[in-house]
Amino acid sequence: MTVTGTARIGDPERDTLDKAAAENFPVAPFFLPRAWRDDLMAVYGFARLVDDIGDGDLAPGSADARLLGVSPQDAGDRLLLLDAFEADLHRVFDSTPGHPLLRRLQRTVRRRSLTPGPFLALIAANRQDQLVQRYETYDDLLAYCALSANPVGHLVLAVTGTTTPERVRHSDAICTALQIIEHLQDVSEDLGRDRVYLPTADMKRFHVQEADLAAPTAGASVRALVAYEAERARNLLDEGTPLVGSVQGRLRLLLAGFVAGGRAAVHAIAAAEFDVLPGPPRPGKLRLLREAGATLRGEG
Repeated sequence: MTVTGTARIGDPERDTLDKAAAENFPVAPFFLPRAWRDDLMAVYGFARLVDDIGDGDLAPGSADARLLGVSPQDAGDRLLLLDAFEADLHRVFDSTPGHPLLRRLQRTVRRRSLTPGPFLALIAANRQDQLVQRYETYDDLLAYCALSANPVGHLVLAVTGTTTPERVRHSDAICTALQIIEHLQDVSEDLGRDRVYLPTADMKRFHVQEADLAAPTAGASVRALVAYEAERARNLLDEGTPLVGSVQGRLRLLLAGFVAGGRAAVHAIAAAEFDVLPGPPRPGKLRLLREAGATLRGEG
């Protein structure tokens, strides 16, 4: 997975939750009921912390490792940290976890009757990141997104009490799209971590070498490849958009925000002429508002 931000150095809980403002989409906007906001932030805190562990963004000697019972000399072992984090997750369901973010999550789990599955999938995705750095085909990437992104959508539906098979299917399309868009924004950052989320088969099709991704700016072949993957993500967003119309009230606004964040990010990538190598193209707030309005009106 990819993240926005730097290594965590301060309060373990606050450091994680403060990253919410840097996402492409609103995590828990003000217009939601307070109980929903609290529970969505608890879910976000879990997802962000597991990403920080998997991406090595815990500061050396950080409090997170200590809270998970990992010794300072082992704090750089990501797989060991993920194992310890999973053990603390299980305590959410049967005793008392040690990490404050998981204690916060425990209240949400009990209030919303959440199950371990989606949380375990997010941990599995970060384990996979330690072992798999390249994806041969688009289908391989989709299978990764089923672990790294789609469980978040399942949790949003569960927290809001709106889970149905059709909504899960639409949610999966949106979440996968958002993950792919984030990969496109962060090609350079991911390459610095020795990860490439552009499918190898697509790179071959567009005659792109990994060395091309390390350039300061993108050449024509890289831009064509990014445009191709961006269109795939846009199509997935369109496929999932009926989710917005299937609910009412403030939840509809939240889900429209997720879709709008993805569409606005795709627009920002296109506005950069698909040159994502100098840095992540980010949408402005005005564009986000326009896309949210269009999504609520049912416009593609």
